[in-house]
Amino acid sequence: MKKIRIAVLGLGWMGQAHSRSALRIPSLFPEREFNPELVVCADTDASRRERAVADFGFRRATDDWRAAATADDVDAVWVTAPNMMHLPMIEAATAAGKAVFSEKPIGGKPEQTVQAFAYAKATGVATGVGYNYLWSPLVIHARDLISGGALGQITHYRGRFLSMYGSDELGLLTWRFKLDEAGYGVSSDILSHSVSMAQYLVGDISEVVGMRNTTIARRPLPTGAASHYGQGEPSDPTGEVENEDFASMLCRFANGATGTFEVSRTVVGPESQNAFEVYGTKGALSWSLEQLNELMYYRKDVGVNSGYTTIFGGDRFPYQGAFAPGQANSIGFEDLIAIEDYAFMQSMATGETFHPGFAEAVDVVSVQQALIDSWESRTWETVRDLKAGY
Repeated sequence: MKKIRIAVLGLGWMGQAHSRSALRIPSLFPEREFNPELVVCADTDASRRERAVADFGFRRATDDWRAAATADDVDAVWVTAPNMMHLPMIEAATAAGKAVFSEKPIGGKPEQTVQAFAYAKATGVATGVGYNYLWSPLVIHARDLISGGALGQITHYRGRFLSMYGSDELGLLTWRFKLDEAGYGVSSDILSHSVSMAQYLVGDISEVVGMRNTTIARRPLPTGAASHYGQGEPSDPTGEVENEDFASMLCRFANGATGTFEVSRTVVGPESQNAFEVYGTKGALSWSLEQLNELMYYRKDVGVNSGYTTIFGGDRFPYQGAFAPGQANSIGFEDLIAIEDYAFMQSMATGETFHPGFAEAVDVVSVQQALIDSWESRTWETVRDLKAGY
């Protein structure tokens, strides 16, 4: 059985989730062809380094991410640091011949994602990207229904990711709201999930037009070791938010279907509404992260009662039986992380190409770049394949 020795760069929320996956996978997937080993964790915070060894079982921890990414006893690197650290980490890891799994966005700006793709292609290493919602068993089932013709010809797609994580006007001006540290705002952070989902379910997007807005223009400045989602006081000094809180997009798919997208981090109400609706000539599908274990299916059949049918998750769908037997027994967010990490390492063990990898990440930012261009031109823009030339 192949041994896959892991480095994790950043032990924040996502770094912890991927580290837990490595610990859980042997008990979840006995049919695997690999054994994961947590070798080294890099983080600038001393308490996190201590946790990496004491709680997660890493052999060692370091404050030098470069040493971790290039270590001789590492086979694969998980990049889970803040957005603008991703590219230099990927450059170092790929140059050292390591497989790389990066959280999205690979770069805060489209050109950085393209550069990461170029680094990986030049070295031939395996790559993966954390579009983790694609691994929901019911999303996989939705794709099977669409590709099998259950919806007929796809006519329209509606994608949205409406979140409240930035809705507090006293939320601190941390790196996520700064162009040089996070890159673009919601178009990098959460529209990437919506676009990757649409490409996975329906196909390529050919042209777009859209708008943006910064709903909360100023936020309190952080002091000391402020939490990433910490709160300031009304009397605190403030700084300017440098990227967008809201973005929307009209699009046309290469297959002729139309599409609409909207994303926001400041809307009040939807707490994590990553959702899609797919409409076809024979039926429709609807899914939301807030109801992760339910897929709504409408069939336009003679003799079938009007209305959507709820399909509940269960062990008859891909991967779900690893977590819970039977029907309508729910799985959660970190289970999706475990599924994608299992699939990535399984592909390393078998030599198969993993999807979504850096190539798919460039497909996503090709759409994002066209949207950014439309913000300036205020017209429809053609989506250009930014992989061209590499």
